Amino acid sequence: MQKLLGIFVLVMVFSACKKNEKTTAVVENQDLEFSYQKMPDKIGINPEATAIVEKWEEFKALNASIDVLYKATNNEDLALAIDDLIEKEKKMADGIYPELFDTFQVKSRQRVLRTFLYKAKASIQENQPTTQPVVEALEAYNNMRKQLNVIMNSQLDKKLILDET
Repeated sequence: MQKLLGIFVLVMVFSACKKNEKTTAVVENQDLEFSYQKMPDKIGINPEATAIVEKWEEFKALNASIDVLYKATNNEDLALAIDDLIEKEKKMADGIYPELFDTFQVKSRQRVLRTFLYKAKASIQENQPTTQPVVEALEAYNNMRKQLNVIMNSQLDKKLILDET
């Protein structure tokens, strides 16, 4: 009986010492690569708004950086473009807005753009997929451009509305 118990203990020890296969998580580089084909097109600004925007230096600098973002084809280019965009957005937030565009509607859309730019930057730094955050940032930029068009198209004369006579 003791011999049987000794053999049983040896079998248990040898089966416990069996080498385990290491499982490693393989990250697909395809998912992490930036897909520039999925980026939305820039929305145009109507001619009246363009005349005002041409004099707005901070917006012109942001617009030029957005054009660089559209030319990014890999994550390294994208990281540089996002960092540049964040700097230009900060300068725009601290700068002087044209009187017509100095509204909460434009500033709130700019804040949303800032949020998505930081989200894209975090995705790059954490080696996460970057396409979706960049698309969201570009959609936020397009929404800001749409708001400039809305402001230009819906100018109401406050004197006519507030005049009771």
